[in-house]
Amino acid sequence: MGKEFKRYSMEIAGRTLSVDIGRVAAQANGAAFMHYGDTTVLSTITASEKPRDGIDFFPLSVEYEEKLYAVGKIPGGFNKREGKASENAVLTSRVIDRPMRPLFPKDYRNDVTLNNLVTSVDPECRPELVAMLGSAIATAISDVPFCGPCAMTQIGMIDGEFIVNPSQKQWAEGDLKLTVASTSTKVIMIEAGANELPEAKMIEAIYLAHDVNLSIIQFINKMVEEVGKPKHEYVSCAVPEELFAAMKEIVTPEEMETAVFTDEKQVREENIRQISEKFEEAFADNEEWLALIPEALYQYQKKTVRKMILKDHKRPDGRAINQIRPLAAETDIIPRVHGSAMFTRGQTQICNITTLAPLSEIQKVDGLDENVVSKRYMHHYNFPSYSVGETKVSRGPGRREIGHGALAERALLPVLPSPEEFPYAIRTVSETFESNGSTSMASTCASCMSLMAAGVPIKKMVAGISCGLVTGDTDDDYIVLTDIQGLEDFFGDMDFKVTGTKDGITAIQMDIKIHGLTRAIVEEAIARTREARFFIMDTCMAPAIAAPRQTVNQYAPKIVQIKIDPEKIGEVIGQRGKTINTIIEETGVKIDIDDEGHISVCGVDQEGMDKAINMIHMIVEPLEVGKNYRGKVVKVIDCGAIVSLAPNKDGLIHISKLSDRRVERVEEVVNVGDEVVVKVIKIDERAGRISLSLRDADAE
Repeated sequence: MGKEFKRYSMEIAGRTLSVDIGRVAAQANGAAFMHYGDTTVLSTITASEKPRDGIDFFPLSVEYEEKLYAVGKIPGGFNKREGKASENAVLTSRVIDRPMRPLFPKDYRNDVTLNNLVTSVDPECRPELVAMLGSAIATAISDVPFCGPCAMTQIGMIDGEFIVNPSQKQWAEGDLKLTVASTSTKVIMIEAGANELPEAKMIEAIYLAHDVNLSIIQFINKMVEEVGKPKHEYVSCAVPEELFAAMKEIVTPEEMETAVFTDEKQVREENIRQISEKFEEAFADNEEWLALIPEALYQYQKKTVRKMILKDHKRPDGRAINQIRPLAAETDIIPRVHGSAMFTRGQTQICNITTLAPLSEIQKVDGLDENVVSKRYMHHYNFPSYSVGETKVSRGPGRREIGHGALAERALLPVLPSPEEFPYAIRTVSETFESNGSTSMASTCASCMSLMAAGVPIKKMVAGISCGLVTGDTDDDYIVLTDIQGLEDFFGDMDFKVTGTKDGITAIQMDIKIHGLTRAIVEEAIARTREARFFIMDTCMAPAIAAPRQTVNQYAPKIVQIKIDPEKIGEVIGQRGKTINTIIEETGVKIDIDDEGHISVCGVDQEGMDKAINMIHMIVEPLEVGKNYRGKVVKVIDCGAIVSLAPNKDGLIHISKLSDRRVERVEEVVNVGDEVVVKVIKIDERAGRISLSLRDADAE
């Protein structure tokens, strides 16, 4: 007999979602064993008993564990076990983290870990969605303080019709990939990739997901009422009001406003450093307050900036509420690469470099989604410490860098040419030269220009911009800010990033620090980003490069595609690859062949490419009597010369066919290694003999 447990079920999008409470992981603070179709995920939450000392942030960790046994696979590699988290796992963890983090108390400093273990995958029920719901449920029923519950829904779209919680295949092939998280009253997170979806249609999809979320929250509330644990007490790490009052006597609100009111990040940081020294000197004898100065100073700045924006409509750098910082763009700043562009917006500067390669260089993806096995377009984002004037050892991309790279990648995917139109693997890398807000959106703009500079025939120009938010005490008291800089991001309530063409949205990523957005705010932010995207494209990007270049860069590989009969593939490859390797060695090209007979010939030398293509045609096409062919003398015998027209296609020039005059020795006319133009005069299919003539070949 197994242990007793409670099972709760509801129908979502025609499938049954079941949650087992008390069945497994009883020692966790909260655990939900999730079933959606045949997809199963164990979601747990654990929290430390005491706050972590010496930190000024909430130490939340979110994990999404992809186990390949969930899809009946054994991991590759020597160890045969899962390694570090995949990019998909990292991105899923971020999507869970972003809506849930603001719902924990702001003064909570206990370590909290949300873990999601994927144990089985049904292609009809995406495990990422089940993990998102599982995290929300496990947290809601646990004793960990949480201002939930929340719920998450995904929306796809095929042939213009929305699909709630699409299957893996529908998600991969549809025109929309939208994830929306909500509380019982407001939207708290939006993540989207779209094929130029009009703004009105995107808003419709967002609130379709929100309506589904409301029904799930009712389901969660029932569980909380019946099996939820009382929330535990915790040590508050809030800054005492007495400290704030003392600080205002040393540095007045007017002095703080003067310190932060500048568009130069370095000047502002120096002003704040001097203020910090004043506080440290004033409270040198009070160890308790001295330890709280960094957090208290942060809060003081935050209140000052928010008051300036919300009440006075003044931004720290003096811009209007909807004004974009100074823009600049240029291409070809890096020599010898395949394409490069730099985009600057205020003190945010991104240089993007494009690299083109044969399709054989696509990235292989080993994960739980059977529909995604490779990536042809890769966007990578780097954020070195010097970009913000700091010194720190680089230890490779973290979750933030991976997330920013994926967002810019998603932004450009809808406008890329198909492999048939442009048979290249494409990698773009965004190097952050300077950062003061929204580098991911600058990366989108720089990537778009870099691709065009490299000669990638993208269908339309794509730009991106971020909007911020400062809210007051009521839902109607708010200000939406266009193009937020770092300070407005740190102290504001929202980072709403939108990318797209002039015809629609290609990606959205919305993070907030409050308990949700009203529909009016969502609609205004989307409208504001549309206006800003158009401005950036028209006034900055188009003057730098208005359209893709007609040819790829001189340093990029050239690729020509040809189609052969699939039954002839074996002849081109040859026994153990001998034939194709011979072509590669002789011509210096790279050759890729797929199962349908598409052959890509890639090289930097046009002559070598032409030669390789000719050799392939010679292999797969029958020789014609009376037609000229170019070949190489591979052997000289007494009666003539053996000429290789193509791998496995050798012919004999009889000594009598070498010249109009009498030839005593073959070497008088040709030698091994000579390239010659010959005419086919006879083909004996039964004997496998090809007779050639040098003297009768037409002059070229």
